[in-house]
Amino acid sequence: MKTTTHPDAIRIQRLLDAAGISATVVEFEQSTHSSAEAAAAVGCAVEEIAKTVVFRGRQSGAAAVVIASGANRICEKKLAALLGEKPGRADADFVLQATGYVVGGVAPLGHPAPLRLFLDADLQRFPRIWSAAGTPNAVFPLSPAQLAQLTAAPWADVRKD
Repeated sequence: MKTTTHPDAIRIQRLLDAAGISATVVEFEQSTHSSAEAAAAVGCAVEEIAKTVVFRGRQSGAAAVVIASGANRICEKKLAALLGEKPGRADADFVLQATGYVVGGVAPLGHPAPLRLFLDADLQRFPRIWSAAGTPNAVFPLSPAQLAQLTAAPWADVRKD
């Protein structure tokens, strides 16, 4: 763990403070790029990682973001029903353009433009979850209620069974 120094991590801390969320961004020397890496760094279960998965609508080309439990895979059929179109995978350039963050560091807030966001209902099982903070080695803790407050996104069943 180290002092927050990356400009994106500092920006996320400022956004959290402005939103009235009492959470501290934590940067690590090691990667928190994947859910497993993040869980190992903070000492929690993979399920408690709020991973951000970006999709691109196949018809519209618009970004759609799912913040999911780190252990879950996203059911594209369930997501298609929410979006009204089939989702496609987004490449790294699209993720950066749509969210303002690199893959592995996509935060649930601070995007350059509004995005369609959905929250994996499974995250509500935990009192505290950990989300990326703008870089592939920075995270912050928050409650599921705080995540919903920050994003104004609906809870949805998006888990692949």
